[in-house]
Amino acid sequence: MMILALDLGKFNTMCCIYNSKSRKHEFINAKTERTYLTTLLKKTKCDLVVMEACGPSGWINDLAIGLGHKTLVCSTNEDAWKWSNVKRKIDKDDALKLARMANMGELKAVHMPSEAHREFRSLVKYRKTLDSRICKMKCTIRAWFVNHGITIDSGEKAWHSGRTLINSFRKPITDCAPNELWKGELDIELTQLDAVTAQMDIIVKKLEAIGKTDSRIQRTRTIPGVGPRTAEILVACIDDPNRFANGRQVSAYFGLIPRKYQSGETDRNGRITKRGNPLARTILVECAWASLRYNPWAKGVYDRICGKQKTRKKKAAIALGRKIAVLAWAMLRDGKDWDPKQMLSVTESFGKAPQPLRETLENMKPKENSDQRKSRLRKEAREAKQTVAAVNSESSNAPSARSTPKTKSSKETPVRNNATKRSPVRALSKRRTTESETKPRRARKPVSAA
Repeated sequence: MMILALDLGKFNTMCCIYNSKSRKHEFINAKTERTYLTTLLKKTKCDLVVMEACGPSGWINDLAIGLGHKTLVCSTNEDAWKWSNVKRKIDKDDALKLARMANMGELKAVHMPSEAHREFRSLVKYRKTLDSRICKMKCTIRAWFVNHGITIDSGEKAWHSGRTLINSFRKPITDCAPNELWKGELDIELTQLDAVTAQMDIIVKKLEAIGKTDSRIQRTRTIPGVGPRTAEILVACIDDPNRFANGRQVSAYFGLIPRKYQSGETDRNGRITKRGNPLARTILVECAWASLRYNPWAKGVYDRICGKQKTRKKKAAIALGRKIAVLAWAMLRDGKDWDPKQMLSVTESFGKAPQPLRETLENMKPKENSDQRKSRLRKEAREAKQTVAAVNSESSNAPSARSTPKTKSSKETPVRNNATKRSPVRALSKRRTTESETKPRRARKPVSAA
């Protein structure tokens, strides 16, 4: 079997053509360019193309598969790559070791997503990058105001209603005096902040448009407490759910399992490994804290793990984040939405569920996303308008006593009925005055001259 091992570099790639039968090899120094590698892969007759998992491995893997070659993209985090006692390390030795380990079957292949999914994953990551830039700019602006003893609004209020106060201090750097150069820096920073915020809104709209057409994101968002940003990151990381055999592999992929140390009678678990995507791990813990408000199942899991102990709150949040990741993977694998009754059976597998939690999950309605909520509110507003219009039309069509004309002769005089037409208060006052007129008044006492 002929093996082509590629030790990829930023500018140059060392290629090793290895014959597994004769164990002979030869090296070719190639440029990491699409045209050069296309010519090399066409001329080289190989049965397997091996490379490391790195930045350019995505398009090189697509190129090799497009030309009909079998590929193996290996992980560099495995034990086969730990050679710390090597006396010499050069690109030729790395390419040769890559070919030999592939021949022995010591390399573990990693999942290579499609080109479209790689671009989607990159866009999700870039949104977080812009969010970090915006946060950094806001912190810089706040530091300038603190250093000059000026008080601005706290929180998000400073960037909405309090933006007028901040803009009152900005000034072009060319017009600033020597003692107010920070106002020119503020003007530059605010200009960049507005530009990055506008670009951030464009990226968010693009991600929302992708989420409306992707059934995987819509299915993940049915979990109460999981928003669009969390669903996008989970789908971007999991990609193909069938590549995981069980939930333990999913937990290990996100780095949410404890470190293991076992030697003789010693067997202990340490902190989480933190292997995998750090962005996904961070947002899973944030989602765990947010789901305590909206998801009764998550609140029950958190209370069960926490046990009302203050020292176990963060551990319970990390454990809940891991369960949310495994739950999302199982839903994507089975093609089912979030079902509260199913979660009730899962909760009872650990013990008897409390009666309030049971009633809440049994009577819980499916979660609405933003589009469904907007459509429901529009429908309710339309129904309310139709009801008001129907009531108004009925009241206008009903005959009224005042609108009916009456024909009266000139000789007839109307007779008033005081009991019916006058108000009760006026009738009562009239009755009192008549009674007072009929009774004799008492004589006043004479006032003494003293």
